Amino acid sequence: MRKLGMIGGMSWASTVLYYEKINRGVRKALGGRHGAPLLVESLDFEPIANAQSAGDWQGLAGLLSDSARRLEAAGAEGLLICSNTMHKLYPQIADAVEVPVLHIGDVTADAMKREGIARAALLGTRFTMSEGFLRDRLRDHGIELAVPDPERMAEIDRIIFEELVIADVRNESKRTLKTFLTNLAKDGNEAVVLGCTELVLLVNPTSNVLPIFDTTTLHAEAAKDWILAAA
Repeated sequence: MRKLGMIGGMSWASTVLYYEKINRGVRKALGGRHGAPLLVESLDFEPIANAQSAGDWQGLAGLLSDSARRLEAAGAEGLLICSNTMHKLYPQIADAVEVPVLHIGDVTADAMKREGIARAALLGTRFTMSEGFLRDRLRDHGIELAVPDPERMAEIDRIIFEELVIADVRNESKRTLKTFLTNLAKDGNEAVVLGCTELVLLVNPTSNVLPIFDTTTLHAEAAKDWILAAA
């Protein structure tokens, strides 16, 4: 198996999901007591969130690039950025290392193309929804992503940053997301992309009015496949 490095802590709540999903996937594939060979650097999200709000993306690029280099130096043969929003900095991070960095947008697009989905609604942080770094990546694969209206966008962002990043999963927020998903179906969307690694804490991808593409699970599955490719 190949050793994978994970840049996590953005937030730790979703990094836990990555760790579990990757290990469960390896165990299911190989049986016995097998687990994934992983190196995890879990960053402190408080200063990262503050830097995001302040627009200090250059500083964040340096922070995550340094993390990628440390993981590579420690023996990682490939890397994951365990966050949709921080894929805004994917070019800088990928350029900082010699090993491959698995892009969350590419694996999501691959899954959507397998299901014949060409248009979907994107839910995530305000950065992911309002900027082009993820939508443009999927557009390169022939998939168009629509975003919610400003009011819904603000509420989703609030739920993520005030609740989900500290694993505070509230029934009220689950009901809010369920209402949003129902409205997105009425608006004619073919599917929904959970473009924040914590949103799956609120949404059951297998029980909804629309097909749900959970980027956390898809990214973790791709990581598992990559690890096992040399098994």
